[in-house]
Amino acid sequence: MPFRFVHTADIHLDSPLRSLALRDPALADLIGGATRTAFETTVTLCLDERVDALMIAGDLYDGGQTSMKTAAFLSGQLHRLEAEGIPAFIVRGNHDAESKITRELVLPASAHVFSGRAECHVLPKAADGRDVAVHGISFRDPRAPDSLLPKFKPPLPDAINIGLLHTSLGGAPGHDTYAPCSLADLAATGFEYWGLGHIHARAVHRSADPAVVMPGQPQGRDINEAGPKSVTLASITGDRAVTLSEHITAVAQFERVPVDATGLDAWRDLIDAIGSALAAARAAARCAQLVARVEVSGVSALDWRVRVDADLLLAEAQALADRLGDTWVDSVRTDLRPAPAAPDIPSGDPVAELRDLIVGTVAPSDAFRAQAREIAETLRAQLPRDSAALLGQTEAAFDDILAALIAEGTEDVIAHLLGSATGRPGTEADA
Repeated sequence: MPFRFVHTADIHLDSPLRSLALRDPALADLIGGATRTAFETTVTLCLDERVDALMIAGDLYDGGQTSMKTAAFLSGQLHRLEAEGIPAFIVRGNHDAESKITRELVLPASAHVFSGRAECHVLPKAADGRDVAVHGISFRDPRAPDSLLPKFKPPLPDAINIGLLHTSLGGAPGHDTYAPCSLADLAATGFEYWGLGHIHARAVHRSADPAVVMPGQPQGRDINEAGPKSVTLASITGDRAVTLSEHITAVAQFERVPVDATGLDAWRDLIDAIGSALAAARAAARCAQLVARVEVSGVSALDWRVRVDADLLLAEAQALADRLGDTWVDSVRTDLRPAPAAPDIPSGDPVAELRDLIVGTVAPSDAFRAQAREIAETLRAQLPRDSAALLGQTEAAFDDILAALIAEGTEDVIAHLLGSATGRPGTEADA
């Protein structure tokens, strides 16, 4: 019989969900429990498929969290595997190295947690009578700026060699560099399979031996971890043939849902367009729950109306999601540009004078930009690492994003002032 195993990584059990919790506590409850559900689904897959092992390539936990309830849940799931004779092989990633749970948790004897020194566990005659050697090394510290490959033991002769490694490979957007290495480095080891972790998007490299698999995370936690999330079921025969299949484990799937509002002049038409886009996204989703960020763009006379009634637009979108079922809208982002024929603010109007003052004098001033920068830097320092990266990863990018936010904020202020002074644009026509 071939050697069959489930490979997963970046589970981040019970990771805190700051932004979702602020916006929608019910949605936060769904996603907060989803990491557990996804791991439980992974264990159930192992049992249903009667695999030979579960491989976890790092980041079971999420940084410095200390809840022993998380530890008890993990231990309980691994005991489910032990009861059926299925071992687990685990390497610790950068988040595990930060976690107190890692140092305190006692796992069942069937769970093999690799230490900070390279180890090799041999499963005799596990692949069509051929030995299987599982290699791995854990992070000792949260940082690993250098490759860990030189520390691995050489492949066991005449065996199927599987390596577990938490690594950023050559780097990926939104992910810090950890234990960097290249595909060529991995190929040079002579292993049959490399089970990786750290990057949250699934990637499979099969152009040549060995099979190199980054399974992605089993459950996304926000819009930056979009798409259906899964684990990998792998099978290796005694003659070293590798077969892979993806199995969806996520409860909820995050997706950006684009809506082109070009040419839409009536509020009802915009709501209908959002409803159609959400329905299409729901139909395409591969998970039980869809969490959408609606992104409205294009050229439309509704530019002002959308700015003034942003809260109403969000409420409309959420109502549409409720009617679809198993669908959530966590936010609506707009990037509408006014139609060329849209009326401008009349010359001499107080709002027009205020806009000219803000755009021509206040916003470009060094004092205003210095104050805005100070506020933005304070906010960035308080954000989680992945969220802070959205404000730019270089000084120039940060300045560009800040300038765009100032311009966008100016238009929002003017839109609200204009709406208050004249009555919300389009309200009577759309009633």
